[in-house]
Amino acid sequence: MADEDTRHESPSQTAGPYVHIGCLPNWSGIAGVYAEDPGSRLINADTRGERVSVTGRIFDGDGAPVLDAVIEIWQADAAGLYPSPVETRGTADPNFGGWARIATAFDSGEFRLDTIRPGRVPYPDGRLQAPHINCWIVARGINVGLQTRVYFADEADANVEDPVLAAIEPRARADTLLARPDGEGSFRFDIHLQGEHETVFFDI
Repeated sequence: MADEDTRHESPSQTAGPYVHIGCLPNWSGIAGVYAEDPGSRLINADTRGERVSVTGRIFDGDGAPVLDAVIEIWQADAAGLYPSPVETRGTADPNFGGWARIATAFDSGEFRLDTIRPGRVPYPDGRLQAPHINCWIVARGINVGLQTRVYFADEADANVEDPVLAAIEPRARADTLLARPDGEGSFRFDIHLQGEHETVFFDI
């Protein structure tokens, strides 16, 4: 076995272009691997909470839509509880998955998430965070997955109190994390990987 001092971390590898084949085979037209792709459904008819949908596109530094991105979602249920074995504050809604995996359309770059509006969850110091959805993004050319959040523009009071949004400088950049109302129960959230309107990403 090699001496510890001679072992080094393997270099990062780009996630694409075949990430869909392994993560979303049905989406890619490959049947028979899974009855439905893992994480393809967050809610069902019995899920508690306000139904919302979030649609958008991911843009590269040149403003072109990214057609082969995969987004993984993690969020609390309507009561602010995570469906996780480490959740100690209560029992999460058994009809809510909490985790989802979605993709941008190969032709338009559009994605759509059907979910419920999440409840407020506490920050480590006890302060309540505004309702938000955690996102992890991978695509061709992205060596390390990008972490960001989706907040809701119509939660103005909660957003002002959110400790994560409050820590973003300059403050105006926090607006890149706001999903805007786009019809009844619908929100629009575009993600910009680089450029003038670059979305805030977190080093987690």
